[in-house]
Amino acid sequence: MTSPADPATASPQLTPAVRGALTRYRVIAYIVGVMLLLLLFVAMPLKYLADNPAAMNVIGPLHGFLFVVYLLATFDLFRRVRWTLPRLVLMAVAGTIPFLSFYAERKTTHELQGR
Repeated sequence: MTSPADPATASPQLTPAVRGALTRYRVIAYIVGVMLLLLLFVAMPLKYLADNPAAMNVIGPLHGFLFVVYLLATFDLFRRVRWTLPRLVLMAVAGTIPFLSFYAERKTTHELQGR
C-alpha cells in the first residue's frame, strides 16, 4: 500500500500556474462541449433536414476555432502537470465526442484538486 506522500499516487501541486491552466481548460471544455452539441443537434439538422445552412455557416467555423483553442488549453495543462502523452491524446479526443468533454473536464478537475 502506498502512502499519501508517494509521488506516484499524490495529485500534483496546484501552483498558481497549474490553477490558471486548469481554469482555462475548464472554461474552454464547457464552451467546446456546448458548441459541439449545438453543431450536432441544431446546425446540422437545420442544414440537412430543413435545407437551411445559415446556422451551420456560423456555428461550424466558430466550433472549429474554439476546438483549436481547446487543444491549446489542453496542451498547456498537460505541459504544466506533466502527464503522459496518452493522457494528452485522450483529453484532446474528448473534445470531439458529444458530452465527453464535460466528463473529461470533471474528472480532470477532481483529480487535480484531490477530491
